[in-house]
Amino acid sequence: MNMLNPVVILSISGILIVLAFVLGWVINSKIGKNNIVIAEDKAKKILEDADRDAKNLKREKILEVKDEWYKKKQEFDAEANTKKQKFANIESKLEKREENLDRKYDLVLSKEKEIKNIEAQIDRKQEQLKNKEKEVEQLVFEQNIKLEKIASLTAEEAKKMLMENMINKAKSEAIQQVQQIRDEAMVEAKKNAQKIIVQSIQRTAVDHSVESTVSVVQIQNDEMKGRIIGREGRNIRAFEAATGVDVIVDDTPEAVILSAFDQFRREVARISLEKLISDGRIHPARIEEVVKKVQSELEEEIYKEGENTLIQLGIHGVHREIIKLIGRMKFRSSYGQNLLQHSIEVAHITGFMAAELGLDQAIAKRAGLMHDIGKTVDKSVEGPHALLGYDVAKRYKEHPIVINAIGSHHEDIEMEHPISALVQAADAISGARPGARREPLESYVKRLENLEKLATSFEGVEKTYAIQAGREIRVVVEPEKADDDFSNRLAFDIAKKIEEEMEYPGQIKVTVIREVRKIAYAK
Repeated sequence: MNMLNPVVILSISGILIVLAFVLGWVINSKIGKNNIVIAEDKAKKILEDADRDAKNLKREKILEVKDEWYKKKQEFDAEANTKKQKFANIESKLEKREENLDRKYDLVLSKEKEIKNIEAQIDRKQEQLKNKEKEVEQLVFEQNIKLEKIASLTAEEAKKMLMENMINKAKSEAIQQVQQIRDEAMVEAKKNAQKIIVQSIQRTAVDHSVESTVSVVQIQNDEMKGRIIGREGRNIRAFEAATGVDVIVDDTPEAVILSAFDQFRREVARISLEKLISDGRIHPARIEEVVKKVQSELEEEIYKEGENTLIQLGIHGVHREIIKLIGRMKFRSSYGQNLLQHSIEVAHITGFMAAELGLDQAIAKRAGLMHDIGKTVDKSVEGPHALLGYDVAKRYKEHPIVINAIGSHHEDIEMEHPISALVQAADAISGARPGARREPLESYVKRLENLEKLATSFEGVEKTYAIQAGREIRVVVEPEKADDDFSNRLAFDIAKKIEEEMEYPGQIKVTVIREVRKIAYAK
């Protein structure tokens, strides 16, 4: 009995263990099923929430895209309207210019017709005059024959009468010659007067006006001004250093002002600032990157502008460097007048005059277009622009007539061809026509007065005359107080003082005149 107890106990223990295992397995099975159901419910809820969030996010993104599209559309419409207005203004200007050209052409035709009529009248008058001269000669001949046949007259009397007739004829011919000389003198005087007028309307020195030295950049709101300035002004300092342009940020609403005398730099700054504002990223590194890119793009535009100008005028075979200088004229003004438009106008006028005179029209146009290329040469090179342009044209082997016309259009060198005189005349006409250049009269007159006053301040000076629109000062000295050495020193001293005390473009020629006159009277 005692021996069976352990076996029974072990059996009962095994049965209990099996029952416990079965019972645990059943319980775990039920719990696992419940967990699966709960997990499926949670997964289903998560999917529903994710689907709902995705739909909300999609709706929000669609609204954002629509708002952005609407803003871009407004900006595009505004820019398109601005460009349409610019094109309309350009078209209006072209129409007015075409009407002016038509009127000028009609006026030229009418003048040609009048000239032809006057020439025909002169021919008729000359023919009538010849006929009258023949009649007079015939009458004198017949009278001499009659005198010879009159027996009551002595030989001396006939000879005396014949001599009187010959004297009267000589007087008549002398009067005609005097009249002819007088007419020729009148024509020459008219030519000289025209030359003086052309010289008097040569370019003059005026201060740069505000319109030619500033550009205005529009901004969307005044908050952008703070971003342009940057923290402690680092952005605006970087921009001014990269472009060489002064940036003026004041109380002007929604506008920033760029100030510089160099139009090319100012244009680079304007385009760069507009790109930076549009992009929104404004910091020193980005500023340098954008400015370099804009400078490269404008250099390409300059070359294309030069090529288009040459195509417009029908000029070929121009060196690449000269094409660049011609294109750079677009960003240069001369006393308020755009240099490229002025040069194109001079080219047309020179070509027309050359055609009328039977000269080479192509060479004339070429010379007219290039006459001011010296103004686009690097400013570090000193000297008058006519001689700078002369050196450039000579370096790139331009036509000799073109080279001489460039160097002599302000009489810095001697003119060697009629086309050079035509270029000078066309330059004066273009600069002097109404509305071509802005010239404040008071500052111009004041500059001439200061020039004469400065020269008069020297001892021994009797009179001073500022001529050629202030490009030359002529000083008349007292001959008793001055000799040749004194005159040389005086010219140098006046030129030195002008350089130190006055502001002027190009150069001023100082001419000292020492004249001695001895007068006597015969009584």
